[in-house]
Amino acid sequence: MPTTKLTLSADRELLARAKKLAAEEGTSLSSMFARMLEAVLRERRKAGRPGPLTRKATGLARLPRGKSDSELVADALADKYGA
Repeated sequence: MPTTKLTLSADRELLARAKKLAAEEGTSLSSMFARMLEAVLRERRKAGRPGPLTRKATGLARLPRGKSDSELVADALADKYGA
């Protein structure tokens, strides 16, 4: 994939520590930054998308409108335990 030059600003001490880490890892700061961004974006995609079982079950239940989650739970418990 082609790359594009990017200019960033960071605290000098943070930059020095990041350069040291990249050197210890045997990679460039640019490569390390790109991998970090890819990892963050991958995690966000996973967190934002429901799993296949949840997607398959979507729409199976119809909940009454105008009630909060706590009201629905309270109603279900009252039905179950006869309160």
